Amino acid sequence: MMQSRFPPGHAAVATGRIGVLLVNLGTPDAPDVRSVRRYLAEFLSDRRVIEVPRLIWWLVLNLFILRFRPKRTAHAYAKVWMADSNESPLRHHTRRQAELLAARFAGDDRVIVDWAMRYGNPSMASVIARLKEQGIERLLVVPLYPQYSATTTATVVDRLGEVLAGMRWQPAIRVAPPWHDDPGYVEALARSVEADRLANGEVDTVIASFHGLPKEYFEKGDPYYCHCAKTARLLRERLGTGEEGLRLTFQSRFGPREWLQPYTDHTLAALPGQGIRRVAVIMPGFAADCVETLEEIAIAGRETFMAAGGETFRTIPCLNDSGDHIDLLEAISRRELGGWI
Repeated sequence: MMQSRFPPGHAAVATGRIGVLLVNLGTPDAPDVRSVRRYLAEFLSDRRVIEVPRLIWWLVLNLFILRFRPKRTAHAYAKVWMADSNESPLRHHTRRQAELLAARFAGDDRVIVDWAMRYGNPSMASVIARLKEQGIERLLVVPLYPQYSATTTATVVDRLGEVLAGMRWQPAIRVAPPWHDDPGYVEALARSVEADRLANGEVDTVIASFHGLPKEYFEKGDPYYCHCAKTARLLRERLGTGEEGLRLTFQSRFGPREWLQPYTDHTLAALPGQGIRRVAVIMPGFAADCVETLEEIAIAGRETFMAAGGETFRTIPCLNDSGDHIDLLEAISRRELGGWI
């Protein structure tokens, strides 16, 4: 690392380093109503996430959603909160991903790997400021969303621009593209399905459940559905199964509008009546287990399926901090750092 020389009385500035910043969606700081309300207020105020006229949405958000939803959401977080480290699973796995990726670059002291959340803490602004203080002049941002959507990847880029707008000395910037069809990603998913099958036995079908999106966003040109469908198709091809063996569904819908279909919860409720009573659910769009995978699917999804007459229900963990996933993140990072290292 080099240091710039300044006139006497001025501190030297560290320079010449390269940052790799993993960015995930976000998490409340605690599983209580106040923390969840603060988190939801930031998340649901994003115009990329909610495309409703501002005045109407302000009234709905502040008079209804933020009055009633935080209690229910806090209860869901409490079910999966990691008591030992007092953090959400999403924060835990994202931090571990950054730590393990940093170890892969340990031989190059120019590279600093860190992590941030788009909403909540640690904020993108605080982490980028810290990286700048450590001397980064170039920054690769890796949004942890394999499938692109304006509601996820694009809002990370939006926030990045806002942070840079407040900086006098900006680093050069690159943003990693989505990797929904990356062979290493598909292979990592397939190996997780095969490991589950080997450890726990066969099922009648595997459900690939992705986070949902309002249908109108897709109609306006968001490529998310196409990316999810391609991931599912490539995963079927790798596993040697058809659509009946691996079913594409969408979870986590919110509000009265129509979302991408088929819905995961409706599918789980219907399958036992069709003679499909043993299922495993994989959630390929989530880079780390979180409340949507651990509470919505592993707990509530199980209840829905078993109440409908199911016999076996299990979830396949997200790639999290597995060796296959760190291999993938390293490959993506090194590819996107080409010419910088």
